[in-house]
Amino acid sequence: MDLIKKFIPYYKPYIGVFLFDLFCATVLSIIDLVFPQFIRILRETLFLEEPAIIMKRIWIIGLLLLVLYFIRFLCRWYVTYWGHMMGAKMESGMRKELFERFEAFSFSYYDTHNTGEMMSKLVSDLFDISELAHHGPENIFISFVKIVGSFILLMRINVPMTLCLVSVVFVMAVFSVSRNRKMRATFSDNRKKVAGINSSLQDTLGGIKVVKSFTGEEIEEKKFDKSNLAFLESKKDNYKQMALFHSGNNFFEGLLFVTVIVAGGVFIAKGQMTVEDMAIYALYINIFINPVNVLVEFTEQLQKGLAGFGRFCEVMDTVPEIVDKEGAKELTHVEGVIDYEDVSFAYGEEDSVLDHISLHVDKGKNIAIVGPSGGGKTTLCSLLPRFYDVTGGSVKIDGVDIRDVTQRSLRSFIGIVQQDVYLFNGTVRENIAYGKPDATMDEIREAAEKADLTDFINSLSDGFDTLVGERGARLSGGQKQRIAIARVFLKNPPILILDEATSALDNESERYVQDSLEKLSVGRTTITIAHRLSTILGADEIIVLGSNGIEERGTHKELLRTGGLYEKYYRMQFE
Repeated sequence: MDLIKKFIPYYKPYIGVFLFDLFCATVLSIIDLVFPQFIRILRETLFLEEPAIIMKRIWIIGLLLLVLYFIRFLCRWYVTYWGHMMGAKMESGMRKELFERFEAFSFSYYDTHNTGEMMSKLVSDLFDISELAHHGPENIFISFVKIVGSFILLMRINVPMTLCLVSVVFVMAVFSVSRNRKMRATFSDNRKKVAGINSSLQDTLGGIKVVKSFTGEEIEEKKFDKSNLAFLESKKDNYKQMALFHSGNNFFEGLLFVTVIVAGGVFIAKGQMTVEDMAIYALYINIFINPVNVLVEFTEQLQKGLAGFGRFCEVMDTVPEIVDKEGAKELTHVEGVIDYEDVSFAYGEEDSVLDHISLHVDKGKNIAIVGPSGGGKTTLCSLLPRFYDVTGGSVKIDGVDIRDVTQRSLRSFIGIVQQDVYLFNGTVRENIAYGKPDATMDEIREAAEKADLTDFINSLSDGFDTLVGERGARLSGGQKQRIAIARVFLKNPPILILDEATSALDNESERYVQDSLEKLSVGRTTITIAHRLSTILGADEIIVLGSNGIEERGTHKELLRTGGLYEKYYRMQFE
């Protein structure tokens, strides 16, 4: 009931369509109920008249029936088309909500959740919710009208026999409710297992180059088989419950016909019922059983939809860890002065990654951060655009605590070039323009030129309109990196973070990319994370970040003279 209460408000934007859908469903039900009664009335009136009178009036009656069934045609069209469109629009709106919620989560959410599971919630779960949104109220309403209407009409024909039928339906309802609870658990398990398959598939296909280079096809097949067989076992349990549910209800439907034949025969023998009334009664039995069947089949759809909606609510009820505080201001101008004041940070319940770090960076300065892997270099930089929030202390830009401004305005002033460049499956132009979606073609060309991309782009068959492939699969590492640099040139932020931007490149590519990065850094406050010390020799200040926090700081020459940790790293690389 809690899930249903949460689901009802999603009908609000479509209340007009919803109410007219129910009106059309009512008309459909009434026309279906009228037909057997129409036959009964004709049997008692017109069909007792002279043949000539019957011939004269039957055409009028036929025309009336034709009009009724044309109205039925229009109502069925509306229910089928607009009813489904209402469900599809609700699905689309919920998918938009879910996507926006995924985007709102901080990096810590993605550290613990799998992309394949998220895709399952965005696609398959919401499709089941869409079907429930349309068919749920409609099926219940039509079934209610038909069951109540046929019950009233059956009571008018023969009260005792109708009460016999009601007793069978009551037992059938008790059976359905008891089996329904077991079905719901299996449908919920199905959804989790489908998410497991999506997760395994996404993981394998995303790393297909690694799989093939290590001949890991058999390993991946075993991993996929495990999740696939788990889903099969889940379906096995689900189908067992469904089989018992449907076969049991079919038995009760047959029992209704048995009751009609036996009880009808008894009442005819006692003179309490005519053969004609029993024939009409049999017609109404079909109308009575049909909505019962619909409700039985709807139960499966209900469980699928509620299972999917439950998973949807799990995400929507998860509060993003990083949100704009109430009254957060827009950051409108940035000089580029950065201060880390007594900053500490830990991932969840883990030990602290950063402890009481204090660091000041003047406007336009170029500082570099070096140190061992796992020492917190990337984490320190990730705190600046609020990808994570500090667990202690504060981070300030131009003296303003970054938690006091909106995330969107904050990040608009920060450019990031990472080691693992992500290019979207589009054209070169689209990927460069991601730094400024409303950029003109001249601006895009200028950014490409600054990133030393002009000759490369001119060599492509379609120039800027060349497709780069998924994650930039058609380009080399250096080419992808320079496209990422062009993005930042176009964005033109006053603060720049270079996260090991050249560590994965060969020497020649590194030289081109490093030239581009040096151009990009001019006039900007730049923080560089580097393993290759050759790329940071000209930094204004080098910070050595170790397990004990900031262990050394100074220029390249100063740190070499001290003979400390930096000097050790330098000798290891160059000697």
